[in-house]
Amino acid sequence: MHIADMTMFYAPASGGVRTYLEAKHRHLWHYPGIRHSVLVPGAGYRQANGIHEVPAPPLPFGNGYRFPLRRGPWRKVLRNLQPDLIEVGDPYLTAWAALDARRRLDVPVIGFYHSDLPLLVSNRMGAWLGTNADNYVSKLYGHFDRVLAPSRVMAEKLMRLGVADVHVQPLGVDLVTFHPSNRDPGLRQELGLDEETRLLVFAGRGSREKNLPVLLDAIQRLGDGYHLLLVGSNMPTRVPRNTSVVDHFCDSREVARLLASSDALLHAGDQETFGLVALEAMASGIPVVAVRAGALAEIVPERCGVLCAPNNGDAMACAVRELFSHDVELRGQRARRHVERQHAWDAVVAGLLLHYHAVLGDSEARFPRYG
Repeated sequence: MHIADMTMFYAPASGGVRTYLEAKHRHLWHYPGIRHSVLVPGAGYRQANGIHEVPAPPLPFGNGYRFPLRRGPWRKVLRNLQPDLIEVGDPYLTAWAALDARRRLDVPVIGFYHSDLPLLVSNRMGAWLGTNADNYVSKLYGHFDRVLAPSRVMAEKLMRLGVADVHVQPLGVDLVTFHPSNRDPGLRQELGLDEETRLLVFAGRGSREKNLPVLLDAIQRLGDGYHLLLVGSNMPTRVPRNTSVVDHFCDSREVARLLASSDALLHAGDQETFGLVALEAMASGIPVVAVRAGALAEIVPERCGVLCAPNNGDAMACAVRELFSHDVELRGQRARRHVERQHAWDAVVAGLLLHYHAVLGDSEARFPRYG
């Protein structure tokens, strides 16, 4: 079986989609009879180790992202590769290029709904454009042979838009890179903190959807004895005195060190389609305090952290206090065991292969369907 993945969500500092594709690529390499090609935007045609760059112009101020404007180059690479199946990871031009290729190559196309386009459009351009985006998503994803969503909340949204044949396919986490053994006692010294200070961390982009003002409000309410570490690009510059900022992209090994060396992850994002950093924190052996909204409410069990009302700094501060009224270390250990059982990449890739066999007509494939 030759699988071709396509996405424009791929840049040096990109997040969950690139993580998913690279983990999938590594694991499929070990399956006999499986070939995996990944098509991503680049400066020109280039191929190395199964990663195929397709010409696309850079996005201004896009942090390395490129935006394809022509279907032809993508169709050309697909014609040369002759895959048995195509998976599309974004709702833009690459999706339509894949559907063009389906007609020419007579192969099935799967759409993976990684990003909530209507919500993104509504947040930035207004609700009236969000309605148009709803219609666009309904039309586009109605063309795919199968649609995958990383969480129940995303599957339900697609089904409300009229998309049929939606299946929940959770993502995985790198259990080797993100591990409790990465804990570095020297981090507190770097931050000028004593051993008694409770260290909270958030890692990710400082985008609007992450609701960082809620984190800052919560840590200010918590006051002395608590400290917040913000890690990632585009972080706020004005923060409470009990907050430190690492305002640049950090590679996965550095993020793993910072997570494992903290006491808990703090996450106020109420629009997460999956919430990979929460899994990375749990894999690192720390519990999570997050909002009861979006996918975070699905992936953070009660025994692994505390959930609170969204968009409410006081509620988040209360949730942090509740967490520390229990055995935080024990919850961190439970969190690690939970992701080992539920989110190992081996199990995720095995689940994906069941979907692939199903759309290729393998009647022996068996898997749970959502809805």
